Amino acid sequence: MRIARGIESYPLLADFHPKGEVSKKYGVWRDAKGSSERAIFVIDKQGIVRYIDVHDSGEQPDPEAILEQLRKL
Repeated sequence: MRIARGIESYPLLADFHPKGEVSKKYGVWRDAKGSSERAIFVIDKQGIVRYIDVHDSGEQPDPEAILEQLRKL
C-alpha cells in the first residue's frame, strides 16, 4: 500500500492499553485531562527521535510536514 509518493509503508503506534503508557514515557500525557496531547513522533530505525509534533487535541497536524520528515528517513 502506498501512503504518499516515495513512502510505501511505515509502522504506526496507537497508545491505548495500558492507558497512556507510551504517551507518559514521551511526556505528552496530561493527568488533568486523562488523555494525551495529539502528538506525532518520527523515530528512525536506530530508535532516535527525528521529529516531534505536539498539538492540543482539537488541532490537526500538518500531514505534509509529517510526510516530509518520513521521506528523510
